[in-house]
Amino acid sequence: MQITRQADYALRAMLYLARMPENQKAATSQIAEEQHIPPSFLAKIVSQLSIAGLIHTSRGARGGVSMARPSTDVSLLEVIEAIDGPIALNACTISQADCPFGTETNCPLHNIWCDSQDELVDRLRKTTFNQLLPERINSKQPVAI
Repeated sequence: MQITRQADYALRAMLYLARMPENQKAATSQIAEEQHIPPSFLAKIVSQLSIAGLIHTSRGARGGVSMARPSTDVSLLEVIEAIDGPIALNACTISQADCPFGTETNCPLHNIWCDSQDELVDRLRKTTFNQLLPERINSKQPVAI
């Protein structure tokens, strides 16, 4: 399993914004350049993150983008789901009707997929952007996982 390039770029853009002082805006061109994201691709990502309520955008000379909430309140899961939708390791974790074996008693892999997906989703839900900031990592403060 691999997250999409778009979700990876969205996470990098959000981390960039989380590093900025509160209420400061960044130009999308600056984010694109420093995070090595194609500008046209970033425009689409910014639109999706804005619709999801994760960032604020404004146009004009004093325009730019900023986080809509503090970095302590935004999880990696929210960003990934805003871009890619719900995480699914296998079709059967969404709907057993999509599995030719039908029930978990007929498929020994079903519980492994579901448990693994639950663990991944839980980890991403518990990890906020604040926990990824260099000063937090370098201070060796405990990170709730």
